[in-house]
Amino acid sequence: MVRQVTDMNNRINIAIDGPAGAGKSTVARLVANQLSYIYVDTGAMYRAVTWFLTKHGVGPEVPDQVLEHVQHMLIELTPDHGGQRVWVNGEDVTSYIRTPQVNGLVSRYAQIEGLRTHLVQLQRQMALRKGVVMDGRDIGTTVLPDAEVKIFMTATVKERALRRFNEMNDAERTSLEQLEKDISMRDTLDEQREISPLRRAEDAILLDTTEMNIHQVVEKIVSLCRSQMDGERLR
Repeated sequence: MVRQVTDMNNRINIAIDGPAGAGKSTVARLVANQLSYIYVDTGAMYRAVTWFLTKHGVGPEVPDQVLEHVQHMLIELTPDHGGQRVWVNGEDVTSYIRTPQVNGLVSRYAQIEGLRTHLVQLQRQMALRKGVVMDGRDIGTTVLPDAEVKIFMTATVKERALRRFNEMNDAERTSLEQLEKDISMRDTLDEQREISPLRRAEDAILLDTTEMNIHQVVEKIVSLCRSQMDGERLR
């Protein structure tokens, strides 16, 4: 069960954007825990779609088939000890969506306009009651443009690759050099895609985490959120 704050009128929505490997998901989850909010991992939703479509042999080059298959998907996000579990049509796919194969294809599926529209609608529904921390690449610009707090997290490519490398298990293991190349390519794809490209919202606070540990990042964002709740000016 996810705890909710008791003051319903004081809840806000928090959008955390940034490039691959910036640590958005981990930070967003911890921020949500501290504020007793709901955490929505939009990246996991795109990964779940990627896993589902590759399992059924539907590539990103056939968008009509992609959209047809997505209509038969039920994606659920549930809290778990220290994280979140991802379910597709009742199957726990948490361990399947972080593989190199999914990593290499998710950006290509994410460029399909109809797919993004479908998932954005689901994500907005999740945020209607406020009290949501949502992370991704276009949350502050497209999904929740009215979020009360917007953060754009980033770090150097080298640092992001190292973080991703340290998170990998033996089944996912690849070289640090290859990870740097993959992340750099992912940045280019995300920044140059025509539909909802990765960019910092004009009113988002830039947070470079290269020299920060995770506790410092979470503390900073929680402080900003509490200031917003108290009606203070963010900076």
